[in-house]
Amino acid sequence: MHEQLTLQDIYRARQRIAGQALRTPLVRSEALSRRWNCEAWLKLDNLQPTGAFKLRGALNALLGLDAEQRARGVVTMSTGNFGRALAWAGQRLGVPVSVCISRLVPANKVEALRQSGAELLIEGDCQDDADREARRLRDEQGLAYIPPFDHPLVIAGQGTCGLEIMEAQPDIDLVFAGLSGGGLIAGIGLAVKSINPAVEVIGVSMNQGAAMLDSLAAGRPLQVPEMHSLADSLGGGIGLDNAWTFAMTQRYMDRGYKVDEVQIARAMLHFLHEEKMLVEGAAAVGVAAVEQHQLDLSGRRVAFVVSGQNLSNETFAEACRLAGERPYAHL
Repeated sequence: MHEQLTLQDIYRARQRIAGQALRTPLVRSEALSRRWNCEAWLKLDNLQPTGAFKLRGALNALLGLDAEQRARGVVTMSTGNFGRALAWAGQRLGVPVSVCISRLVPANKVEALRQSGAELLIEGDCQDDADREARRLRDEQGLAYIPPFDHPLVIAGQGTCGLEIMEAQPDIDLVFAGLSGGGLIAGIGLAVKSINPAVEVIGVSMNQGAAMLDSLAAGRPLQVPEMHSLADSLGGGIGLDNAWTFAMTQRYMDRGYKVDEVQIARAMLHFLHEEKMLVEGAAAVGVAAVEQHQLDLSGRRVAFVVSGQNLSNETFAEACRLAGERPYAHL
């Protein structure tokens, strides 16, 4: 890793993105608080204008470029949400954006990207293929390459989510968030532990294709096959040349858990029935981890990052089937 990011970088990010990315609410979940005999709070980043937390990092990264780089344009690879966020930010800042995705990206996210104003390129069967295409465009066209997680400005932007949690509930004990490339966990971990080192940061991935958790277990970045999951936003590798998020996740994440597809489905249905929210599988994995691993949260103050709501009808129907429910006709 290069020079370390600090809490000051996160405060700078907050200043940059203010007025564009939302300061999202932290609301108490009565249902989960009762179920687990704790104080459960939901950080509603699904309410961001693009439907996911990724807008924080995308905006901060674009605003951190100089005028010449912005004029030339930027390129990224994405499982959907980061590309959409970068496209949204690019449109508002007048920056041309190209987004490379793989054929694993769900149809609803592909359609949203098509309508976003970005140039969309679909390449290969996994995120690594899309990443190679993005780097080729960087080299051939002189575009600024902004990766979806392994970038200091992206991490600092995502860290603003952790800052808001601490300001809303300074006595929080644990924070759960989805773990994919590690941008969110790295940013949140830096924010909350800089303010209170005793806060536990817990990352959650799906069972198959958990690239960061498998890499942490091996002690180095690994190439992990990308698999279909209800938590499609958590798919993809962390990059064998990972420069930031591997070391930061190693440093700031206290525990990591894997969850199976049935538990993700049940957690998604919990959000629909009890919280009246339709959320992505990646947004529900924290709840799934508490259930599957029977974690004892009694008497503790716990925040769950509800990371996104860009859910396709097909994925929702699959979740209902796995959870043993009939999909609602109007969805």
